[in-house]
Amino acid sequence: MAERITWQATEAGRLDKVVADGIDSVTRSYVQTLISAGNVSVDQTVQTKNGFAVRVGQTLTVFLPDPVTVSSEGEDIPIDIVYEDEDMMVINKQQGLVVHPSPSTPSGTLVNALMFIRQRFSTINGVVRPGIVHRIDKNTSGLLVVAKNDRAHLSLAEQIATKTATRCYLALVDGNIKQDSGTICQPIGRHPKERKQMAVVPTGRVATTHFRVEERFGDYTLVHFQLETGRTHQIRVHSRFINHPVVGDDVYGGSNKFALSGQLLHAYQLSLNQPSTGERLTFTAPLPDYFQEVLVKLRAKANR
Repeated sequence: MAERITWQATEAGRLDKVVADGIDSVTRSYVQTLISAGNVSVDQTVQTKNGFAVRVGQTLTVFLPDPVTVSSEGEDIPIDIVYEDEDMMVINKQQGLVVHPSPSTPSGTLVNALMFIRQRFSTINGVVRPGIVHRIDKNTSGLLVVAKNDRAHLSLAEQIATKTATRCYLALVDGNIKQDSGTICQPIGRHPKERKQMAVVPTGRVATTHFRVEERFGDYTLVHFQLETGRTHQIRVHSRFINHPVVGDDVYGGSNKFALSGQLLHAYQLSLNQPSTGERLTFTAPLPDYFQEVLVKLRAKANR
């Protein structure tokens, strides 16, 4: 049922943070959706900016609308379920599969596949993204977790936000990275000219990526990446920034001499705490065949 919650602020701060801290059942991202929709007011005045400065003692009112029944239709799309319990699923997403519907991709997504399997997932991210806690780019493969109820969703989202959950990737990049390891800490935001691209820009959000070289092939380097933050296209943008774009990434300048359908970037390991028990769980997914085939060719060439 729809609910209206009113309380007085006991601390000052950004509106989205104060509201998220004040209501246990919502994530900050959902609060931002409520704010932009005009469902949050301060001292009886609707505020639509996340960064509105709340003062101690001001009255906050939040309207929580009725949960909406998920309208995404189920589709019989094969997916690889690595793990499942009463709270979550861990999926090994194949390259080419979009995670959730959008105006440009209204069907044929992971959400449609999930809805074919079962009808109820967490509702926190709305009708288009039921259960989706985090996403992986269409042409990136690998592990992601899906929440089956709102309580689990809140736990998993908090783990990602606080870096309790860890996500590791393997990528083949162009060129020979000189350092054996390092950290890229550069802000990422929308590209100033290319609407569909992200870029390192001074006004972007803080983004940190750790890397470690796994194997060198002269013209290419196999790299282990670990995300500290989760910005859109983060690894791909940071790789381009250091002049070593991901092989097969035609959006960010990666080479493609292997007739690839997308970038050689794979989320191979995911570690998190089970939402109900707190048990630490670690999942791994092997490199896809097309990725392994490229490595076999490069190793054979290196050994000649």
